[in-house]
Amino acid sequence: MTALPQERRVVTAVPGPKSQELQARRAASVARGVGSVLPVFAARAGGGIVEDVDGNRFIDFGSGIAVTSVGASAEAVVRRATEQLQDFTHTCFMVTPYEGYVAVAEALAELTPGDHAKKSALFNSGAEAVENAVKVARSYTGRQAVVVFDHGYHGRTNLTMALTSKNMPYKHGFGPFAPEVYRVPLAYGYRWPTGPANAGPEAAAQAVDQIAKQIGPENVAAIVIEPVLGEGGFIEPAKGFLPALRKFASDHGIVFVADEIQSGFCRTGQWFACEDEGVVPDLITTAKGIAGGLPLAAVTGRAEIMDAAHAGGLGGTYGGNPVACAGALGSIETMKELDLNARAKAIEATMKARLTAMAEKFDVIGDVRGRGAMIAIELVKDRTTKEPAPETTAALAKACHQEGLLVLTCGTYGNVLRFLPPLVIGEDLLTEGLDILEQAFTRI
Repeated sequence: MTALPQERRVVTAVPGPKSQELQARRAASVARGVGSVLPVFAARAGGGIVEDVDGNRFIDFGSGIAVTSVGASAEAVVRRATEQLQDFTHTCFMVTPYEGYVAVAEALAELTPGDHAKKSALFNSGAEAVENAVKVARSYTGRQAVVVFDHGYHGRTNLTMALTSKNMPYKHGFGPFAPEVYRVPLAYGYRWPTGPANAGPEAAAQAVDQIAKQIGPENVAAIVIEPVLGEGGFIEPAKGFLPALRKFASDHGIVFVADEIQSGFCRTGQWFACEDEGVVPDLITTAKGIAGGLPLAAVTGRAEIMDAAHAGGLGGTYGGNPVACAGALGSIETMKELDLNARAKAIEATMKARLTAMAEKFDVIGDVRGRGAMIAIELVKDRTTKEPAPETTAALAKACHQEGLLVLTCGTYGNVLRFLPPLVIGEDLLTEGLDILEQAFTRI
């Protein structure tokens, strides 16, 4: 475990003087388009704590956006990455390969859903993984169209911006976007017009109807969906929706791609969120939680699909960097050793009990949702109209930050508070963080 004391501590204003000084340097030298949730500069992090340069310690309910699931300085990640650093930092797998890349591909074949033969290709980021999954699907099917969903988020490259549904801040002013991308309805239970019980079958029927009429299934290379939506608001598609789309894809020779970049690697209490309804994707994209904070991403899928791209058609200079691969093997070792799927379920039990109780006290909480350590509350001005309350959401996040709790917002309407604690967070820190949140609700 980390040597960093696992206790919250606020000793200066937030941000403190050293962070303010660094912020001035940042403003002068870093492009304005790179944002920050909280302008405090990190000095150390580990377990469930992030410590800033002023000595303030924040309870971490963000995990660097679901990346540091095993903690920000997990022993096995640090040990394996350090050993690899001493051997070599880079050769480029496409020039002279190395065992670490192969070992990560083997681990992904073992862990991802389905008992079919699987292969992987490794990349640097989630957006790269999604983009390459589309390339592979197009190569395999000989088709061009890609189907995505309302509220979906898939990245910031040109193609993945086209796949992403939210304009600000991801797409605004950055077009034109890649063609042959089609968006269909999502089974968003909380906001489905006829109620959550009907959302799964009705949304699936609408999506299939639109694909049939507007595109033609024979033109669709891939259906790309997050089994639990991340940036779009931690929406769990209503039951039955994912299996119906999986069946439709199978029936029409469409490659079904599960984007598990935010929801993968024990985050939802299973290795992958699509396992909840027994959905076996053709391709699965991973990143974030894969390597304990080192930049790594993967596309894993059916061997015959992954092999469709011609030799040399997939790759990248840094893809599957040896140090990042070592980190991934350390991260997976930690997840297995500490049974972080069970820990994610325990975090869910604690958080949902407290948040449900808060929803009974505070009318602004319209919905409590999510699985494992991927939990959210949607805030509304009125529970009947469900009008989003983004201003209240921002105010609550700021109030939490001032008290030493790092929380993130998300959602198409900017009205969702999302909670992504490291899976190794102590129960005491988890409870204290929820206390701070409840006090913020009481004040605001």
